[in-house]
Amino acid sequence: MKRVFLIVLDSFGIGYLPDADKFGDMGANTLKSLTKSDKLQIPNLIKCGLGNIDGVDCIEKTSTPCAVFGRCMEKSMGKDTTVGHWEIAGIVSKKPLPTYPNGFPEEVIDKFKRLSGRGVICNLPYSGTEVIKDYGAEQEKTGKLIVYTSADSVFQIAANEDIIPLEELYGYCKTAREMLKGEHGVGRVIARPFIKRNGEYVRTANRRDFSLEPSEKTILDAISHQGLSVISVGKINDIFAGMGITEHYPTHSNNEGIEKTLELLDMDFCGLAFINLVDFDMLYGHRNDTNGYAMALSYFDKHLPKIISKLKKDDLLIITADHGCDPGDESTDHTREHIPLLIIKDGIEPKNLGTLDSYTAIGHTVADYLEINYKNNENSILKRLN
Repeated sequence: MKRVFLIVLDSFGIGYLPDADKFGDMGANTLKSLTKSDKLQIPNLIKCGLGNIDGVDCIEKTSTPCAVFGRCMEKSMGKDTTVGHWEIAGIVSKKPLPTYPNGFPEEVIDKFKRLSGRGVICNLPYSGTEVIKDYGAEQEKTGKLIVYTSADSVFQIAANEDIIPLEELYGYCKTAREMLKGEHGVGRVIARPFIKRNGEYVRTANRRDFSLEPSEKTILDAISHQGLSVISVGKINDIFAGMGITEHYPTHSNNEGIEKTLELLDMDFCGLAFINLVDFDMLYGHRNDTNGYAMALSYFDKHLPKIISKLKKDDLLIITADHGCDPGDESTDHTREHIPLLIIKDGIEPKNLGTLDSYTAIGHTVADYLEINYKNNENSILKRLN
């Protein structure tokens, strides 16, 4: 019974890509920034061979790596969660998803106000924590929705849970998702609920993403179509708009995601468990919180041996990322970086895969391992693992 556990450490980049200058990200290196924190303790990732990956010169290498290791370049024209995960699952996005550095056009906002029946405030690129500080009181007083964006292709809606109940907020997001297609087809509409606590506005853990449906079939569709399981943990279900997923477990933290992964390792199924650990990106990368990021990665590292110990003979474990979000960067945006690729399976000898030219190698390898034909698995590296 073959199982694949594909774990995405959301935003864990390991060094800028050759075309990073086109994205304003020359010099970005999420891992290198983390090494400047005394909170970083990742002996198990180092044992896997993280430091042996081409281009990684900021952590120690090991002479006896326990994993196959390498790095992947992004072929898609973007550096966000949606584009990154889609490419992992087999889709190369040749055109970037739309972004709005000056806020959304008047016709978009007017249509949303008409369809939602609510007023709108802000409509600017904003930090999620700062926008509720600046507009929280007005939202509370007027009942209008805080609509804002970022450098990513997102339409974000923030509201106080005590003023607008969660299900109502999610309903407005669904309205926006239906509306934002074609020219204004943003990658994600995101619900950003908050509350007032001790006189300050703080975000809650009830975020929810409403993603654009993938532009074509992914490995998730191919696997589930053959009757195998595709189990999502964290925001994977949201990223793929539920397409191709047979079972999903939303989570509110990395810790919860790791616990669910450990539970799945004890379950019987055949297919793919696709896990996203979002705290690295959402709580730390975007807030330039290097110490917080380092502690979160150290927490994952601490639990990695337990994950590995639960692997069965026919299990394939893949650890990777979807983009970078350098907490030491001047901006709070995602960064255009290589992503790590660590692969562990009983009977596979550790080796250096070098640099792979597309994230699609990951998805094609998963399909190949599960004996599923997806685009002829043309970028699969499975033969290189044996």
